[in-house]
Amino acid sequence: MLPDIRDYDALCAQFRWNVPERYNIGVDVCDRWAAAEPERPAVMDVGADGAIRVLTYGRMRDASNRLANALRRRGVVPGDRVAILLPQGETVPIVHVAIYKLGAIALPLADVFGVDAIAYRLADSGAKALITNAAGVSRIADSEEDFENPEILISIGGPQGGAEGLTEICRSESADFSAVDTLADDPAMMIYTSGTTGMPKGALHAHRVLLGHLPGVQFPHEFMPQAGDRLWTPADWAWAGGLLNILLPGLHFGVPVVARRFEKFDPEAAFRLMADMQVRNTFVPPTALRMLRGVENPRGRFDLALRTLASGGESLGAETFAWGREALGLSINEFYGQTECNLVLGSCAAIGVTRPGSIGKTTPGHRVAVIREDGAICEPDELGQIAVARPNPVMFLSYWNRPEATEAKFVGDWMTTGDQGVVDADGYFRFVGRDDDVITSSGYRIGPTEIEDCLIRHPSVALAAVVGKPDAVRTEIVKAFIVPRTGVTPTPELAADIQQFVRTRLSAHEYPREIAFRESLPLTTTGKVIRRLLRDEN
Repeated sequence: MLPDIRDYDALCAQFRWNVPERYNIGVDVCDRWAAAEPERPAVMDVGADGAIRVLTYGRMRDASNRLANALRRRGVVPGDRVAILLPQGETVPIVHVAIYKLGAIALPLADVFGVDAIAYRLADSGAKALITNAAGVSRIADSEEDFENPEILISIGGPQGGAEGLTEICRSESADFSAVDTLADDPAMMIYTSGTTGMPKGALHAHRVLLGHLPGVQFPHEFMPQAGDRLWTPADWAWAGGLLNILLPGLHFGVPVVARRFEKFDPEAAFRLMADMQVRNTFVPPTALRMLRGVENPRGRFDLALRTLASGGESLGAETFAWGREALGLSINEFYGQTECNLVLGSCAAIGVTRPGSIGKTTPGHRVAVIREDGAICEPDELGQIAVARPNPVMFLSYWNRPEATEAKFVGDWMTTGDQGVVDADGYFRFVGRDDDVITSSGYRIGPTEIEDCLIRHPSVALAAVVGKPDAVRTEIVKAFIVPRTGVTPTPELAADIQQFVRTRLSAHEYPREIAFRESLPLTTTGKVIRRLLRDEN
């Protein structure tokens, strides 16, 4: 959707949305390609043994049609929620496409979810069906939770524990299916927020959400698709970052998507996979990037073919940005958005839109600002809340069964994000922190991002998170939670050294007056630190 214009101002001026009245994601990302090039690779599924199974568009069309027929036969109708609890693999896009063709609503669930998280989302959404694997069926069967929903349980591992086998129910079904003629504004998927504050809410999205994502994907991936492009992300495809930043856009553009399930993110294995599969374009969340920094000489040790490296989900930081240039020879193109309205800010080094410590500028097609509480636009460099103007094709329809929360999300026509930030006179946005994350100390308002970025520059620090701790004198003090590098022993002397490191590099009011060492930090499935849990320890 982005015109090939290599000047930012001209690109924004000439960009136009092309969202048809009637549109179906499943038809777009599958049937369109299957009709023209049925043998074209859609997904390259890499097994734990290194074997590669290629899902073509033709096979994806036939398999999704059989599943759509099977689900319809079991009573799934347009508007029904169908949950998907599966790791990365070729079955995931088949299931998604089948659901969209049916006019039902896909409900992706992260493979790492525990039984409480699964039960909450199934009950809150009223899901009619759940498609999972043998591990998912066992997880439900072994749970003490009362899973009233869903009434249809399907396992890709075959019949077990009350579940029907996916292969078995599809075997006798037709490979022909007429997709529901959906409007672009009809509901297509529901993705639950990561729950950094309060219980997760189901963000309901229309079919148009994919079209709304496309410029936000093309911008940080520098005018994708280009010849030879190939996508991969370690992010779970149940998260908006994996599903809507990588999988579905890749299928739309006809760019092969690499799938590889890791039980736990392994930096060495990640570099090896990117080299073996000649990945050209990747999205890696900042936490995973910081783990990749621990790998020595990646360009010298691995035959990497990377053209673009994008990151988002939390602030990248200038230190990790600098590492990307030095270690990989790439400018990490940061982007910004939320489950409710994604990829609205970004960087694109190919046209000079890049600045260390900054998210980037407004992605073409969107209107984003930093606003005050009354909705007025802030002056340059004035702290306020990042907000996105409606109407917008990437914006959510509503929170599921939460009209009050939906209404509270807006100030006039501005969709608020709960993220504090500033925009400079050149139009570059800088993320300061979540509303709840901003620390008030001795009259100063302190964002955690800059402190965390400074902390990870210390040679003994692997990961860091900063929160405010209540203090009778200063209102709050800065407290840092530190994960030391491998082989480093936490000591009071190390804590003092880290404090002095920050104090001399930032300021006396920003250094952490308390440091707590941890083996790990609490993370959402999207890789964001759950600072709420850290604050609760104070």
